[in-house]
Amino acid sequence: MKRLNSLLNPGEWSIAGKISAALLSVAILPMSFTAYYNLRQSWKSAEASEYRKLELSATSTASRLDQLIMDIQTVVVQVSRDADVVNFLTNISANDKLQTNLLNVRNSHPDFDAVFILDAQGRCLVSTDRTFIGQNYRFREYFQKAIQGRPYVSSILVGETSKRPGLFFSHPVISNKGQILGVTVLKIEGEKIWNIVNNQSRGVSRSNAFLVDQHGVIISHSNQSLLYKSLTPLPKQTLKQVVEDRRYGRDEIKSLNIPELKPMVSATETGHASYHLPDEVTPRIVGFAPLEKQSWVLGVSQPKTEFILPLQHLIWQQISNILLVAGISTIIALILAKNISRPIRTLIAAAKDLQVGNFNPEEIAEVSRAQDDMGELVRVFLHMAWQIKAREQKLKQQVTQLRVEIDETKRANHVAEITENEHFLQLQRRIQKLRQQAVSVGESETDYYERLQKQVQSLKETAS
Repeated sequence: MKRLNSLLNPGEWSIAGKISAALLSVAILPMSFTAYYNLRQSWKSAEASEYRKLELSATSTASRLDQLIMDIQTVVVQVSRDADVVNFLTNISANDKLQTNLLNVRNSHPDFDAVFILDAQGRCLVSTDRTFIGQNYRFREYFQKAIQGRPYVSSILVGETSKRPGLFFSHPVISNKGQILGVTVLKIEGEKIWNIVNNQSRGVSRSNAFLVDQHGVIISHSNQSLLYKSLTPLPKQTLKQVVEDRRYGRDEIKSLNIPELKPMVSATETGHASYHLPDEVTPRIVGFAPLEKQSWVLGVSQPKTEFILPLQHLIWQQISNILLVAGISTIIALILAKNISRPIRTLIAAAKDLQVGNFNPEEIAEVSRAQDDMGELVRVFLHMAWQIKAREQKLKQQVTQLRVEIDETKRANHVAEITENEHFLQLQRRIQKLRQQAVSVGESETDYYERLQKQVQSLKETAS
């Protein structure tokens, strides 16, 4: 635990570790920040470019659909103004030529599915598809709008009679007197619209195009399971009207509930968004563009990974470069740190030797010959070491001399303490008296000597 704390505390690192960390930081940090900034800018640029590409693709397909709608509207107008059609609705009589003309119109374009004439009550009188004849379509919006004198283009509807999806173009048939006699309807196959939309995504990997109507209901998609589902929940009134009209041949319109695509519904200009389809983990991006001739919006989408993959490759390449530079920088940093720290460690060892009195100048002589700052430091240290050693020798001599003086002083003080003692002085006086006493008459030398011994012994006992 203590070792771990030391590693986490830069202040406790060795000089080599600090130098290595500093060199690595200088080499890696600027490169890392630069790489991060470049990758971030590349990401934004690639994302913007991909969105722009999808928007252009959507605009191109929307323009094709607009052109198709204009062309078909022109045909419908021509049929509604045909004299045979006007005369037929005026007289309501059989007209074989009219039937032939309608067949010729239908056969003039591979996308046309049927051409038929409705009277003022919405009943089909003539049609290239005999299953339509006798059916009443007054409930259809394309009849209701046209009978009021306005041309109309429907959304993709599922026919009540044919059960086939189709796009209906209608135009009023007006007599020479300005009276609305009926309605001309031209139906094109819904699959044809789907083909135009789906062809847009064939050249792009994992991309698809889809078309939504003014309510946000998908009316064209390569994934058939998503057809006639709304991007966002429909308002109750709109949902009720759509179901009652059986516009899509469904009893209910389910919602995909993708709030990110709400700006796409009834969009008036190109745009883009990022979203998730239900039950899909991978996010998708979409570029969309509105049609000019119809309240539809066409979107072209693809998985976000399609443009992320190249960026991920670039990211890994940058990471590899950083790791390579980090490895090379680490080796260089360790070598430099070792070369820089080696004389420092030598100097530390010399200082420790100097501390315990085992200093050997030859150990750092080689380092002192260097002409750099470290060499200058070692030379200063050597000079300091010699001064310390000289002062130490001088101090030892002074200490020895001082000890002699102290010993002599102590000895003198001890003698003074003994000789200046009152008892010692009394003994001296007694001894002096003894010395002054002469040998008594008739006393032999032996007796005199014994008497002196007794007195000395008495003095010793007294001193003790």
